[in-house]
Amino acid sequence: MKKDVKYSAYLSSIESDRKELIKILSKNADYASALCTDVNGTCYNIGHARKSITDVMSAERGTVVRLIRNGFIHEYSFNIESKPEELAKTIIRFADNEERIQKKHGILNYPTDLLVEEENVFNSSSKAETDIEDISAETIIQKLKSISDKGMSANPYVIETMCRFNVTHVSKLFISSKKTMRQSYLYSEGMISVLIKKDKDVRMNYKGCSILGGFELLDQMDSIVDSVVSGAVEMLSSSPAVPGVYDIITSPEVSGLIAHEAFGHGVEMDMFVKNRAMGKDFINKQVGSEFVTMQEGACAAENTATYGFDDEGIEAHNTTEIEKGILKTGVSDVLSAGRLHTVPTGNGRRSSFERKAYARMTNTLFKGGTDTLEDMIHSIEYGYLLEGMQNGMEDPKNWGIQCVLIKGREIKNGKLTGKIISPVILTGYVPELLNSITMAAADVSLEGNGFCGKGHKEWLKVSDGGPYLKMKGRLG
Repeated sequence: MKKDVKYSAYLSSIESDRKELIKILSKNADYASALCTDVNGTCYNIGHARKSITDVMSAERGTVVRLIRNGFIHEYSFNIESKPEELAKTIIRFADNEERIQKKHGILNYPTDLLVEEENVFNSSSKAETDIEDISAETIIQKLKSISDKGMSANPYVIETMCRFNVTHVSKLFISSKKTMRQSYLYSEGMISVLIKKDKDVRMNYKGCSILGGFELLDQMDSIVDSVVSGAVEMLSSSPAVPGVYDIITSPEVSGLIAHEAFGHGVEMDMFVKNRAMGKDFINKQVGSEFVTMQEGACAAENTATYGFDDEGIEAHNTTEIEKGILKTGVSDVLSAGRLHTVPTGNGRRSSFERKAYARMTNTLFKGGTDTLEDMIHSIEYGYLLEGMQNGMEDPKNWGIQCVLIKGREIKNGKLTGKIISPVILTGYVPELLNSITMAAADVSLEGNGFCGKGHKEWLKVSDGGPYLKMKGRLG
């Protein structure tokens, strides 16, 4: 039976002090808020040849204060405890100095509409079968070792089976003069990678899985290890793709990669402010076929990028960015929304309390259709079913895209032939790619093992996915 994820005792202990801090600062500013974070978790890497256990990359504990006054926006982060009065003096002195320097050098700020806040006391918690402290590290290590051993014995060509498992517990507190918002959630990520060798031919295959939850993901990892091994073995006979334009079918994880890279970045609205995304000029215009509906938001799905409110105190949204091929809107943080005179969508995210908030993706996905994978395969005279993602790159200003994928399965005369191509590079012009989509399967799935750097190299957890999609793509 699932139960609520526990809220941070540390955040509970500092809440009254942070409220007093914001009360004091609000007397000296048009707006004041505090985001307090407590993130912890463990990353396990267990294989045949090596083992490592570390803290998760996102582990942190601290506070960032945002102050708006005299048209200037200030932020001050700290992870030391002090009396609210002393902290307020330090922050105000910092703001005074920053304004003096900006005025001296003629540094201009973007005109920004102030967000009109409403009273909001908000509490949310995800559910999980186990708390982060319920299972010992030894138990997790033994489970991962058994999965690794299972992979090692599945085929004589296997020379390594590595299992990675991360579990992360996030608690956040947001306070302003009108808001007190608390949330706590747990997410887990798993990945199995298999290395095989036959004579001089060395191949690697991997598969990830993720949930908004805890250690129950370990059973899911155990269930996929055999398919990861068999996927690696079949790549021994693979060959590179002959460059050209083909009818292709994208698996859900490849569909998700396209959603993230093709339009996800192109409609992050802080890029609209900077005129660095073509999406700004295509609102209410056609950018894809009628089979393309794309959603984005922390409550658009449940996976590793799901939360109750963003790092600026805006409740999570489910935003329809593309509806039946028409680009409707983008996603925004508070500042970009204020500069564009729109409403923030709950996508203001920080890579840590020490970093700025930007408009960032969360769960990004294509909506499903009514077709089946079998019908898609039968409709193709010659093409490929693409599976497994490695990485992707996008150019929001010119709408170019490049995705590196693990493999493609040849389709000839409406049937899979068994021939494998690997590696696969998919490139193209985003509207051309999306307008070529002619079929979409009903079932939608997401994967949340990835991180997004948004060009800033400030890495954040994201999830993406979709259904099987049929389109035309340039492979090479």
